[in-house]
Amino acid sequence: MPTLTLLGLGPGDPALLTAQALAHLAAAPRIWLRTAVHPTVAALPQLQAARSFDALYESAADFAAMYGQIAHEVVAAAQADDLTYAVPGHPLVAEATTRLILALAREQGVVVRIIAGLSFVEVVCSALLLDPFAPGLQLLDALDLLPPPVVAPADLKDAAWTEIQGLGPYQSLVVPFPLVPTQPVLLTQLYHRRVASEVKLTLLEQYPASHLITVVRHAGLPNQQITSVPLHELDHLTLDHLSAAFVPALAPHAATRSVEGLQWVIMRLLGPNGCPWDREQTHQSLRRYLLEETYEALEALDADDLQAFSEELGDVLLQIVLHSEMGRQAGTFNWGDVVEQLTEKLIRRHPHVFGAASVSGSDEVLRNWEAIKQTEHATQGKSRTSALDGVPPALPALSLAQQLTRKAAKVGFDWDARDGVWDKVAEELAELREVDPEAPAARAHLEEEFGDLLFALANLARWLELDAETALRQATGKFRRRFERIEALAALRGTALPSLDLKAMDALWEQVKREERLLD
Repeated sequence: MPTLTLLGLGPGDPALLTAQALAHLAAAPRIWLRTAVHPTVAALPQLQAARSFDALYESAADFAAMYGQIAHEVVAAAQADDLTYAVPGHPLVAEATTRLILALAREQGVVVRIIAGLSFVEVVCSALLLDPFAPGLQLLDALDLLPPPVVAPADLKDAAWTEIQGLGPYQSLVVPFPLVPTQPVLLTQLYHRRVASEVKLTLLEQYPASHLITVVRHAGLPNQQITSVPLHELDHLTLDHLSAAFVPALAPHAATRSVEGLQWVIMRLLGPNGCPWDREQTHQSLRRYLLEETYEALEALDADDLQAFSEELGDVLLQIVLHSEMGRQAGTFNWGDVVEQLTEKLIRRHPHVFGAASVSGSDEVLRNWEAIKQTEHATQGKSRTSALDGVPPALPALSLAQQLTRKAAKVGFDWDARDGVWDKVAEELAELREVDPEAPAARAHLEEEFGDLLFALANLARWLELDAETALRQATGKFRRRFERIEALAALRGTALPSLDLKAMDALWEQVKREERLLD
């Protein structure tokens, strides 16, 4: 039976090639190379005519597919006759193609032999005076930090969010992030500026731009070079197939762009010798902050201030991580439980994305969502006695009203047409106007009728496909903006607003409205 030999050519210096590898290469009838761009290849005559896959590197748009192609070709060739596949370094150390080859060989019953070689790790660590085991060094192929290629959809309905919203082409990320920033990492295959540029962009998702990266070229060779640069300059360096990069670990408090860094900070605040105020809090005492931070995020969104919105979302996240850490310390739940339940729920409720289901559009997505949710509740032993169950009573009043009418409409309790809703609004307004404010118990009656009118308006907003809460927030924001402007105009004229009569104030109000129209 033919044998596939996976052989390590060592890190670069031909003198570091093992005696076993030298003997095998001298007698091997068929040798293939992942790359011929390696000093050992240039030093051994028997490798000069060997086939290499270098041409693929220049033409491949997808490195994962390229590695797969190499693996399939190598295993297929090995089934016909003995084949030696030689790679830089050690065949089992940070070598993506041999991982794929081994899996395929097992599937197809190909006999595999390993001839070890000194890996790049030893010579790079020697150059950096680094013990790879002391800090828990991570080894990673730099190509694993390249985002997957984006295939343009044939139909707009299959496009990404950015494309549907008209914000430009979709940009993918490397998710999940393939390394832990609080541990050091050694990157191999950093052979080209194009690769370094993509790697830099990926690392900037977790590391600060000023984080110092050390690049080692030609490790263990006479022309060895060691260069340290800030991460944002990584792709400014001259790189080749014998380049590796060492990324030092971030301190936990410096990993400010990762959830793990945030968790560490919260654990520190709530842990021994942490913050006195934070350690006095409970789930209940923090309740109002969860609500307040949500409203502040909405305020920033209403103002279309996306920088402020980003900051306020962070404050909302703070509350979630605080509660999760309190749950962890109390032994009730933890961050992993929160994320796991959410992730599994999203996968379960999107079978048209993560399963075999198909949908005709967003309306069917919503119907499926409700059906799956009902099945989940039944499985969990939760019984809902009313169609209105599941609407949180703590919602703002307008949102609560709109949600209740939406729930009722799902079981058919609704008008047949919009005209009926308009008539109901008119009816409630007329009933409110009929209340005599001087009559006994008028206050309670006025409050009731006013509430009925607001409820009817919230229902009308649903029919108009508007969010009543957002509409009112925008209206109050507009009023505040205009009122503050007439205060400023009055001050410019050397007078205070209270000293003006209503006619003068109204004239200023109309001036503000004209200013806004000119800006639109």
